[in-house]
Amino acid sequence: MDQYCILGRIGEGAHGIVFKAKHVETGEIVALKKVALRRLEDGIPNQALREIKALQEIEDNQYVWNEVSRTKELWRQLCLRRWPCKDSQMTLGTQTWKQYYLCRSELEFRMESGRPEDFVCKAIAGHKGAIAKLAYLSPKEPCFDGRGKSVACTVSADGTVRAWDLREGTEIWSSPLQPAALVNLVTYPQLQLVVTVDKEGLIKVWKAENGSESASFRLPMDSSALEACDHPEGPFLLVACADGALYTLTVPGLQLRSKVSVFPDHPTSLLCSPDCQWVFAWTQDSELGPKVFHTRSLLCPLEDEPPVSTTLPIGLTSRACWAPDQAARLVVMHRNDSGVQLVTTYELGAKKSRDAINILVQQIASFVLPDTMMSTHLMKGHGSKVLLLVSGSELVLFTIHGLQLAAFQDHQKPITSVCVDQSRVITSSFDLSLRVYMWKKDNQFPVLKSCYHLLGGSHRWASGFTQVESDSVSIAGVEARSAGTSVLRSYYFQVQRGRGDRVG
Repeated sequence: MDQYCILGRIGEGAHGIVFKAKHVETGEIVALKKVALRRLEDGIPNQALREIKALQEIEDNQYVWNEVSRTKELWRQLCLRRWPCKDSQMTLGTQTWKQYYLCRSELEFRMESGRPEDFVCKAIAGHKGAIAKLAYLSPKEPCFDGRGKSVACTVSADGTVRAWDLREGTEIWSSPLQPAALVNLVTYPQLQLVVTVDKEGLIKVWKAENGSESASFRLPMDSSALEACDHPEGPFLLVACADGALYTLTVPGLQLRSKVSVFPDHPTSLLCSPDCQWVFAWTQDSELGPKVFHTRSLLCPLEDEPPVSTTLPIGLTSRACWAPDQAARLVVMHRNDSGVQLVTTYELGAKKSRDAINILVQQIASFVLPDTMMSTHLMKGHGSKVLLLVSGSELVLFTIHGLQLAAFQDHQKPITSVCVDQSRVITSSFDLSLRVYMWKKDNQFPVLKSCYHLLGGSHRWASGFTQVESDSVSIAGVEARSAGTSVLRSYYFQVQRGRGDRVG
């Protein structure tokens, strides 16, 4: 603003005041619009952003936007306030902070609107059997310089693992036919690796660039859980064997670091904490109490010493999740001795002494699940205090203390999976639709807004969506076909190219 002399006021719009001004050096007469930002983290209103792009594209340049918009620090601060994370986690590519802000704001607007012109939907066929698992290879943070791809991987009963370009709707590569059906996979986006396991317990690592096999490890029998973990000391893989043993393997080499018998002869479920410092293991609806392991003791076991662990004083565990914003906060759904279903939240800690580490567990909240939610089959966490529970076709939000925040009944048939991140929630259902919800900031708890449906194919051929996942620019759902096969259905959200912008 220091470079302009205000000559008068022209008018006022919904988001700011327009002034007539003269450049102090060139004498050029321009119109300046001063946009008021109530809170910097809320960013520039979408209407104002559309005005900015329109003004930038006027060829005779009779109008300019305030010169302050060209300063790098302003746009950097706007980005970091609106999308809190470290500089290094934002993928600018060849873009400026300003280009990144405008592109990501437009992307969020399109993902919230869900109009037909906002995305391209494609059905991607290739597997000859049912798809067992879907996972993304592309990073969560968006990149708009045209270099990044939205890539997902799938495994199928047909014995292949495949990678897909979701924007183009094409297959990137397919593995050779494996000796047994593939039942699970995890991905390491930073390493560009895919790990699969078949129904006989054979684990393999695949390179994302071309689908070549790089390592393998054979379990004595099939696995019950697979978890990818990116620990500060290096990435590793957790595998629960059907016999109740927990294997810790290095990645990419699949070298055995430790093997622990957790629940002998009981299939075991696993959850690694967001910071990979803790591992939670439980066996479904068993009297055996669930266990928490200190991850480093699994990675670097001491000779003749068991890994550091503790058993929670509960039984009959059915569901569990971590609080994404509180890495050591664990939420467990279980039943007490009277059969009452509870949701209990624990805070974990480690007390180090000269020659030992002890795990500290503190219960910080617990509530009785309402009778209407007794058949809850899915549970996810958001932030540090919000839980998303699914019972049948209903999605319900609670705080960890049991306060119900919202309930949604947008599906006609049971919900099959839930994808949750900082921006949105997506549900899949047997009614052959995906439902998109967006998080809105509030003073105490976030508010979830129900936005729109994404429809699948024909009910004549399809029986519903069985899984949904997403990255920053796309949504992918597994659409089950009546004939026992599956297709991948992608919804790719487009950001329009503007003059001077380099976007994908």
